[in-house]
Amino acid sequence: MKTSGNTIFISGGSAGIGLAFAKKLIAAGNKVIINGRSEDRLQKALKELDGATAIQGDLSVSADRIRIAKELTEQYPEVNIVINNAGAAFLNDLSDNANNAAEKAFQEINTNYLSVIDFTQLVLPHLLKQKEAAVVNVTSIAAFRGNKYLPTYSASKAALHSYTQGLRDTFEETPNLSIYEIYPPLVNTEFSAEIGGANGIPPSEVADELVLGLEKNQFDILVGESKTFSDKI
Repeated sequence: MKTSGNTIFISGGSAGIGLAFAKKLIAAGNKVIINGRSEDRLQKALKELDGATAIQGDLSVSADRIRIAKELTEQYPEVNIVINNAGAAFLNDLSDNANNAAEKAFQEINTNYLSVIDFTQLVLPHLLKQKEAAVVNVTSIAAFRGNKYLPTYSASKAALHSYTQGLRDTFEETPNLSIYEIYPPLVNTEFSAEIGGANGIPPSEVADELVLGLEKNQFDILVGESKTFSDKI
């Protein structure tokens, strides 16, 4: 797929991996629209992004998803790539009876899985009209194996991984739409600070791999330690 001249929407684009994606894709010659829940954080991010714009809203909320999809496709009719990057994660000790494991899991499943399905469905009719389009779902190394620290987050990413494979199969015979999945390992961001993110790779490394994967039409983009799970795809 071409890596320049696109108009790209990035959810969770005001910080971390999403912001790194935005910087890299702008440098490659693309127009970028970032999304996030906090207007203040969006405005701060825009100061680092030459020519980018933003749509504020919480994609985990149905009414916001509908509004964002409408605003995106009406104000940016040339949008042809959607990167589903926004996520939620909680440390979830399943041995602690006082821990509300199900509530944490509900928020993760809603944000990381169900909301992605719904938002993708809202924008797909528009993407299918483009000469060349793509959906990029950001899953995780955690999609391959859960752990005691993030068991329900891992489950939500495993669900997104399975959905992404099904979405790819569904549009396999649609030449103008490609479905990508990128699998970051532990990344040094504010999002992962609680689980030792300082030991992770820089977000820019994930962004570099994304652009390389798009260029090579590599639909499963393994990053860093995730490459050890290549036999699981």
